[in-house]
Amino acid sequence: MKVLQSTNAKETNFFSNNETLHKILEQMLDKEFLDFAKRELNDFGELVAGEIDERAKHTDREGEPRLKRYNKYGDEVSEIWVNEGYKKTVQQTYNTGIVGYVHKEIPQLGRKGNYIYSFAQGYLLSHAEPGFYCPVTLTMATAYLLDHYADEELKNRFLPHVCSTGEVELFEGATFLTERQGGSDVGANVVEARFDGKHYRLYGEKYFASNAGMCGVAMVLARRQDAGPGTKGLTLFAVPWKNKDGSVNGLRIRRLKDKLGVRAVPSGEVEFDGALAYVVGDPNKGIYYMLEALNLSRICNAIASVGIMNRAYLEAKHYVSNRTAFGEVLTNYPMIQDSLAKFAAKVHVEVATTFDLIKLYDEVTAGNGTNKEMILNRLNIAIMKKETAEQAVKFASEAIELHGGNGYIEDFVTPRLLRDAQVLTVWEGTANILALEVIRLFNKYNAHSLFIEEMKSRLQEVAKTGLKEIVVEQLKTLEEQLHVFITLDDAMQTFEAKKIAEKMALLYESVVAVEWADKYSGKYEKLAEIYLEEAWKLRNIGDPMKTVQYFHDVI
Repeated sequence: MKVLQSTNAKETNFFSNNETLHKILEQMLDKEFLDFAKRELNDFGELVAGEIDERAKHTDREGEPRLKRYNKYGDEVSEIWVNEGYKKTVQQTYNTGIVGYVHKEIPQLGRKGNYIYSFAQGYLLSHAEPGFYCPVTLTMATAYLLDHYADEELKNRFLPHVCSTGEVELFEGATFLTERQGGSDVGANVVEARFDGKHYRLYGEKYFASNAGMCGVAMVLARRQDAGPGTKGLTLFAVPWKNKDGSVNGLRIRRLKDKLGVRAVPSGEVEFDGALAYVVGDPNKGIYYMLEALNLSRICNAIASVGIMNRAYLEAKHYVSNRTAFGEVLTNYPMIQDSLAKFAAKVHVEVATTFDLIKLYDEVTAGNGTNKEMILNRLNIAIMKKETAEQAVKFASEAIELHGGNGYIEDFVTPRLLRDAQVLTVWEGTANILALEVIRLFNKYNAHSLFIEEMKSRLQEVAKTGLKEIVVEQLKTLEEQLHVFITLDDAMQTFEAKKIAEKMALLYESVVAVEWADKYSGKYEKLAEIYLEEAWKLRNIGDPMKTVQYFHDVI
């Protein structure tokens, strides 16, 4: 067995050849914004594939964050050391406006950006540094909470720094929810907010605080002394990491977590001992505000997932295209062609569907969504966060397998992709938590009926038959299953909910797949056919070797 002479295994630009992303932007941005976005994303795609990717390898293997609890005088400082390359990635990424331009004008355009553009940047970044995309996510959530709910005084103090693109000092953000006794049960939180006559001060511990020590301001849920139990008694506070004189604001980092992956982000245990805190919005709506931020973070999670998926696909495709076994280049074998074609189909459809939900999210967060759209927005986020996270792990694992033994060696990017992917099934809600969200949306808002209604409506707009009819049949089956599901008792609903959420995600993706096939034909029609066969385990579309025959058309 030998390796053919080949070029470097990685892409030189993650944007320039990404046809799916190009077409998404063409569909969703006006011409002026599109021209700007393509120029900027081309530069960023090159930067991510080059410098940022090289620095990510260093941070992951030997340059991860370290805790410095005390200075040389013995004073507690709870500072985080990060390597110089990571600092450079921080500067380069935030200066693109990945956070800021959602909330302020883009100088070249004289208007604000949107989440479509921001998530396009995040998708490219996640090809190389999904670990660092976590702090970006937390900063996006912090900016969202300040912009939507903080009073003018708090906005003026913090938002320019959180949205900085280089003109003022950057304050990265953080959202601290998790406590030891609660975990996903946020209502069990006990961090206390005491009023000293002038200000609130926090006391207690947050057990999994990502971006600890790197954030300039953290959004923290705490319980005021006169508040009731459960989630309704939680208030949202903005907590600066340092006081105006540069001293630490009544808090300390007990230790950093030694994580399996995403080593770029410092996740720690933070103790509050009189930290000055500022109420954000209505003190009785803290959990509502944080759940809104959580939905944004779940989309970021999905974006990180599809970034890893596409990187895994690109790495696997390059490797098997340049390696021989038993006298043949690996891509001459039908089993390899079949794997790559299915890779290509799934990643295309999943990226397209994720941006489809982002388009709706942009409308809803701008205040333009109907009641139905707001419910579907929450449902789409839940089912797609679950599906993309699980697929990221699957893609990263299969990319290792296609590399063979080399895929398990840290010289290649594939081990890091798998380690970084695994957390995405956990952060921002596990499959079980997301399933409970789906049940709640069904029982309280009739979301299952709204979903079926929306999918039927969209399928009616698809002109071509054939592939459309396959999806129509699957929709009929799903509708019947949902009618049964809604009649089940609580125990059976929780037992079946993850499976029903998966089927809804596949149906949503199937609708998007046939819409693209209808709009573009050719390659995208073949990608849709491959996707539908694999998603629904069909063997009646035609020749079972079709993915092999289509290989050269879709790769």
